[in-house]
Amino acid sequence: MDTPITRAEHEEFRRTVNAEFERMTAEDNRINKRLTTLESNNRQIQELTVSVQKLTDNIEHMRQLQEDEGKRLNAIEGRDGEMWRKVLSYTITAIISIVLGFIFAQIGF
Repeated sequence: MDTPITRAEHEEFRRTVNAEFERMTAEDNRINKRLTTLESNNRQIQELTVSVQKLTDNIEHMRQLQEDEGKRLNAIEGRDGEMWRKVLSYTITAIISIVLGFIFAQIGF
């Protein structure tokens, strides 16, 4: 470092350093914008994941309720069908009893 540099060399070096600094600053700004966008996207993905989980839980709950309602509906429908079968059975029994009673009355029993 015994030889001093000229003013022109110094200015050229300063311009080069400033240009490199400006380029790096611009690159840092672009990277910061990309990071901000990525963070925003990541936050949206996390919110979406939470929403999907809640939706899954709700669907599972609705499925369970629907199964329970189906079982209750089958029980109600079965009860009505069973009642009609009993009514029909009692009616047929009564008709047969009347017919047999009439026949036995005619025979003399």
